[in-house]
Amino acid sequence: MPLRQRISSLSNVRNSYKILIIRGALVNTLPKTILLHAQSLPEGGVLSPKEFLHLGSRAAIDQALSRMTKEGKLLRVGRGTYVTPIYSRFGTRPPAPEKVVASLAAQSGEIVATHGASAANALGLTQQVPIREVYVTSGRTRKLKLGRSEVLVKHVPRWMLVLGTGPAGAAVRALAWMGPTHADESLATLRRTLPPSEWRALASSRAALPSWMARAIGEEAARG
Repeated sequence: MPLRQRISSLSNVRNSYKILIIRGALVNTLPKTILLHAQSLPEGGVLSPKEFLHLGSRAAIDQALSRMTKEGKLLRVGRGTYVTPIYSRFGTRPPAPEKVVASLAAQSGEIVATHGASAANALGLTQQVPIREVYVTSGRTRKLKLGRSEVLVKHVPRWMLVLGTGPAGAAVRALAWMGPTHADESLATLRRTLPPSEWRALASSRAALPSWMARAIGEEAARG
């Protein structure tokens, strides 16, 4: 082989070797980078593969996330959604559902709030304690897997979230869960227990609510 060809061939081998080294470094550092970011988040902070597209191909990122999930370093709670497990002297546990849900809401920009059954219990309208973790959202319905538990995040009509996640918004969802039959007694309780500003917010939102609820709120407000 002529000298010039041998030099060219050797140069190609060296370039290929350099590429292999770079790719190998990427494979080794990508999981570390993802894990460092995950561990910097507060409890319940969620990870999405799209956050790391500047570090490598989607296939490489998915492979790294999958490997770390199998190793127990991450938990896959839903499609394209990962969280870090919580370590303590008592062992390992998934993050608290409410913190994961709050993180999802912050990431997606949707409104996520407690379900009407939980709201009714918290507001003293019922003694029933919900068995299943359910939240309502302005976004799509999906299920989250947190260890052995499953959390349902359910899409609801806009009026259920018109007053947001505060006490007045919780009252709307609680009334919806209690239903028309228990509206009068529930509203009498809410008028006594809600802060005045929250009661006024509830009373002023009647135009956005179902007719039966708007009527019941109006009648309770008119009682003075």
